[in-house]
Amino acid sequence: MIDECQKSSIINPKGLATDMKFFSYSERALLTLWVGGMWAVGYIVAPILFNTLDDRQLAGMLAGQTFTAMSYVGLVCGSLLLIGGAYSRGWKHWRHGVLLLMLVIVCVGQFVLQPMMAELKAQGLVEGSKAAATFGKLHGVASILFLINSLAGLLLVVTPSTKA
Repeated sequence: MIDECQKSSIINPKGLATDMKFFSYSERALLTLWVGGMWAVGYIVAPILFNTLDDRQLAGMLAGQTFTAMSYVGLVCGSLLLIGGAYSRGWKHWRHGVLLLMLVIVCVGQFVLQPMMAELKAQGLVEGSKAAATFGKLHGVASILFLINSLAGLLLVVTPSTKA
């Protein structure tokens, strides 16, 4: 069933242009929130925490909480971007592939790596222990995935959003 807004967009090309303009602005805002937040947390906030606080555990806990918050922001923004992009461009646009990659990375980080690292921290990390080495490897994987995500997000931000 087509509602009145959809009818006006289908019948009135000007309405369709208005819908596209609205999506373009919405896409910019969502990308700014998600990607800007990722860059701010990962490349500004976390380093400041570790350079300022004497307690590395406290710095790690605060950084972890900000990364978790940004993961949920990313899940919401990424989902809205996928839905809006499908409406405005269709599913075969290259931006959808990048968004899907980014969402998968967020899910892996938040729901796979983070719980594994939290479990290791709960057991207690002693420098030089096997648990500490495993934590370091998981943290390294998470850091690489974060770098990939932040660069993929930057690609979306700097590349013009076009129909084709």
